[in-house]
Amino acid sequence: MSRGKVGVIVAPANPSAEPELTRLFGSRADMHVTRFPVRSGPARAEHLESYAERLEGYNEALPGMLRAFDGLPLSAMVMACSEPRYLLGPDEDRDQCAELTAAAGVPFTTATQATREAMEHVGVKDIVLVSPYQPWLTELAERFWKSAGLNVTQVVQVSAKGGYSSYALTPAELIRQVKLAELPMDAALLFTGTGMATLPVLGPLSTGTDRLLLTSNLCTAWWALSRTVGEHVTLGQVPHRRPMAAQGRRPA
Repeated sequence: MSRGKVGVIVAPANPSAEPELTRLFGSRADMHVTRFPVRSGPARAEHLESYAERLEGYNEALPGMLRAFDGLPLSAMVMACSEPRYLLGPDEDRDQCAELTAAAGVPFTTATQATREAMEHVGVKDIVLVSPYQPWLTELAERFWKSAGLNVTQVVQVSAKGGYSSYALTPAELIRQVKLAELPMDAALLFTGTGMATLPVLGPLSTGTDRLLLTSNLCTAWWALSRTVGEHVTLGQVPHRRPMAAQGRRPA
């Protein structure tokens, strides 16, 4: 089977996007990664002003990042970084993806736009938003998804032992805090943040339930593979555990 090539743009310190996308792509696509430039100043999310400037800087740098792959023949490109997009509206996010697709000559999307398309694909309208961000950024994320036409029924604010950090939050901490929220057994959960390790939590948080669990990395992989293989892959209840479906439709 011909393997596609996916260009992935990530934040400098993101520890989870590449391992999770590598696992989700499997043998179907190769991943080629570039990172946003490192910006000076405090990087921690509690420094609100400097952190917001850092996120704005990623959005501003994005068009120029297309050149980082030079002449590498890619099947698709993704910005695997959700936080900066919450400073924008969902329509602006979508429109810029269309502009960058035209500029790149291959399909381009962001983690947030890929997630939006994935939720439309599975018919999700009501979501529980699980966020590892600082409250101010979580509020922006909630506003983003509501503006995109979703009904955010509940927000679960999760944190690492040392504070709010998608990078530092462990799967065990994530599982514990989501379980403490006592969510409906048939809820659709959206775990936002490509830097948060989420694949290990899908099984423990869905076993014995009818929940649909979607994550930024899962939706990003779904979008990229759909473009690479030329058809929509299947998003199931626990996508990483489902067998391959019939008629050539492959799970993410």
